[in-house]
Parts: sequence; C-alpha cells; structure tokens
Amino acid sequence: MKIYISFIAFFITFSLHAQADIDRPNPKAHMVSSKYSSVITPNVGSLPWMMDGDVKVFHLIAEPIQREFAPGFWVNCWGYNGSSPGPTIEAVEGEKVRIFVTNKLNESTTVHWHGLLLPNGMDGVTGLNQQAIQPGQTFKYEFILKQNGTFMYHPHYDEMTQIALGMMGFFIIHPRAGDDPPIERDFAIFLHEWRVPMGAKTPEPFEMLDFNIFTFNSVLYPSIESLVANKGDRVRIRLANVMMNIHPIHLHGHEFLVTRKGAQRLPLSAQYTENTVSVAPGETRDIEFIADNPGDWAFHCHKTHHAMNQMQHDLPNLTGINKQGIDERIKQFFPDFMGLMNINGMGEMFEMYGTSTMMDMGIKLKIPPNISPIGNPGPFGVIEMGGMFTVFKVRDNLTSYVDPGWYQHPLGTVAELVTIDAVPQNIREMKMNQSNMTGRENKMRDISWLGQEEEKRTHKEAKNWMLSQPEDSMGGLHSVRGVEAPPTHLMDDSSNEN
Repeated sequence: MKIYISFIAFFITFSLHAQADIDRPNPKAHMVSSKYSSVITPNVGSLPWMMDGDVKVFHLIAEPIQREFAPGFWVNCWGYNGSSPGPTIEAVEGEKVRIFVTNKLNESTTVHWHGLLLPNGMDGVTGLNQQAIQPGQTFKYEFILKQNGTFMYHPHYDEMTQIALGMMGFFIIHPRAGDDPPIERDFAIFLHEWRVPMGAKTPEPFEMLDFNIFTFNSVLYPSIESLVANKGDRVRIRLANVMMNIHPIHLHGHEFLVTRKGAQRLPLSAQYTENTVSVAPGETRDIEFIADNPGDWAFHCHKTHHAMNQMQHDLPNLTGINKQGIDERIKQFFPDFMGLMNINGMGEMFEMYGTSTMMDMGIKLKIPPNISPIGNPGPFGVIEMGGMFTVFKVRDNLTSYVDPGWYQHPLGTVAELVTIDAVPQNIREMKMNQSNMTGRENKMRDISWLGQEEEKRTHKEAKNWMLSQPEDSMGGLHSVRGVEAPPTHLMDDSSNEN
C-alpha cells in the first residue's frame, strides 16, 4: 500500500511539473530532447509511448468517436484513441518503432504509414501488403525510421469511408542531429472536409465535391486552440491533407519559408518565401518563420467557402432584388415569417447569430438541434470567419504559452471610422486612370453586332445594379451608423510602438 501511495504521489507531482513546463514560454520546456521541440497538435496531442529495450512502442486504437467540432455541434466520426485526427506519433530518425493497432470498428481496417520508407509488408495496403485487421483483432507493425520530416498515417481499407469519417493522423520524425536552426514553437494542423447535413451528426462519406464543413484538426473556430508564440520565437507549422480539395493556407502579418514539400527538407537554395501555401490531397507542407509582429493574426484557408461553417448551397440567389411588398405578401400565409435575408449580402446572418441581435429584435427562430456556429464574438464585433480558421497570437515577453486573450493595440494602430470630410477634396475628385480605355470606339469594330448593341445599352445604365437599399437588411443591420470609438478595453495607452 505504501508503495502504491508513493507511486500516486510521484505521478501527481510529475504531472503538475509537466503542465507547468507546457505553459512556460521557454524553448527547453518543449523539447523531447535537447535537440528538437515536441510537436503541438492543437486540440489533439501526441500518442504516449514506452521503451522496450531499444524499441519505442506505441498503441493505436481504431474506433468510432464523437467529436465536438464547435460548442454544441457534435459529429459522429471514426478516429484513433478517442480523437480525430488521431494522436500525433513522434519519434526520432534511426529509432526502431513497434506500433500495435487494435481495431474496435465494426469493419476491417489497416494502417498505411504515408511517405515512410519501410519493408513492403509494413506498408498497410489491404490485400497487397497484408491481410485486413478484422474487428477485435490487434496487428503489430515494426520498422526502423530511415527518414525525418512530416508524415501521416491513415487506413488503406475502405478509404472513402474511413478517411472521410476522420481516420488520419500525423507521424512526425525528428532529425537525429536536431533542428537546424532550432525551433521554439512547432505546430501540426490536419486539414479536413466533411459533408454534414443541417441538423445531422453523421457525415456523408460518399460526398465527392459539395462539402460544407472544413476543419483544422477536426474542429471549427472558436473551438480550435490559438497558436501562441513569444515575439522572436522561430515557428514551424506542419500542414497535412488526405481529402479531396486543395487548400491554400494563408497567414496574416508574416512571411514564411516553405521548407518541406512532403519529403526531405528543401535545400536553402530551393526554399522560397510565401504568405500562402497550397496543400493538395496526399501532401504535407512545412513552413517556418520568425514571430516578429505582435498581434492577433488570422490563419486560414483562402478558399472563401472553406473559411465558413456548414453552408447550404441549394438556395435561391436574392442578392440585390427589390423586395418591396414581398415580405408583406408572404406574411399573409406565414404570419411568423421573419423577412427575406441575404438581399444585401450575407453579413446580416453572421451578425444575428454571432451576437444578441436576434434576441434584441424579439425573434424566436427555430434552428436544427445540431448546427455549427455562424459568426462568433470578437474584440471588434462578430468574427465571421470559421471553418479552416484560427488565430496566431504573438506577444512581447510572455510569461506563459496559455492563450493570452485579445491583443491590446497601441494607440493609433487601429483602423477607425471617420466622416467623408476627412478625405481630402482633391482625392475625392480624382478619376480612375482611363489610359487603358483609349481607342474604345475603334475596338467596337471587332465586336459582333449583337455585342455592340448590348455594349451600348449596358454602358448607359447606372453602375450600381443593386435594386435593394441598406435598410432592407434584417433589422437594418447595415444601415448607416454614427462615428464610433474603438473599444477602449483593447487600446493600450502605455506605448505607441507596434
């Protein structure tokens, strides 16, 4: 009993010290050795391991799970060890690993170690390299790690269903000689896309193109953990993709070097500077940079639909219509009809769902019981971006890598509302450079007769084709407002430095 109590006390003490190390912004606190930092996989974590002699031993469990993509929005997934993506496997170049895989699914599976150089019988392709792992069975994979870099693992059995439902994970192999240059913050983000009908919990695995949920590590903003760095940290972000779309991932406020494109580290002469990097299906990318610009910086997929949540595409296009009298006519048949939306754009939807505006308007709207958030409160109003979106937070002199909250902007560094009189008169009267329009009449001879008639008609029409008015938005959310001061709680008057 004394031995048992002593072990528990040791474990609790060790856990407390480990948590303190995780929170402390000290590069050594994130080292799995003195040569390289351990990987931070937001909302996921790394797979535990033990040593059996000179072999590093892991245990993966394939199983059905439920994942909370966002507050109150649950999705039925398949994953590993209670997570989708599965926990990150971390090892070191040259190590021998033994990975047990237990199948708790109701169908067979295997694991493919994507990009690894290993014996053919360990490659995980059902029927070609091994028998399938039947439900309830455990298989053993064992091989020596001959490379270093960012790799993946995923099934090669019923790939359409199993990968679509979330079965994938990172396999990170640290270089034996260590990172050169050293990395202080090393993040890993798996890109994924899903088709989850409104109100449903189970994704449609047979979807090929029309996805409506896009995630970082199988969660949506605001649930995705922020990427926190101290000013001056050297940061690496590892990206991976095993689904159908290419994702151009964009970082605000910084430029980065693309240092890996799925295999060996690129030589310095082949590395290139970017602020957006595309990750195609089956690819990984490593980017590296110095966190030298304090602030809260957006990090997101630049496909506009991929930075939104649970879109519905089979809807009529009402943009710009004249809705005069339409609301009243509809209310004759549906008295509780709240009014046409999206006439002046979709911003009103984000504002209504992301704040208390809907309640202030006295609207009681019935929504499906399981739905992703549309808009979330931010420091200056509603943050409309979701989906593949998180925040990269850089601060001076952090004492902890715990999320520091919203950035306190130095005075004079926030865009502000002004009156039109603030715009110099000369600038307001300037016209666009028309030099590229020279010879327009002569060019008309190269256009067909019908095209010429259309050109004459449309050229005379007003440039603003919108028939709607600002007040047509739900609740007048886009009506003209007075000049407002920025939120004072986000202004730091102690310094004028960026």
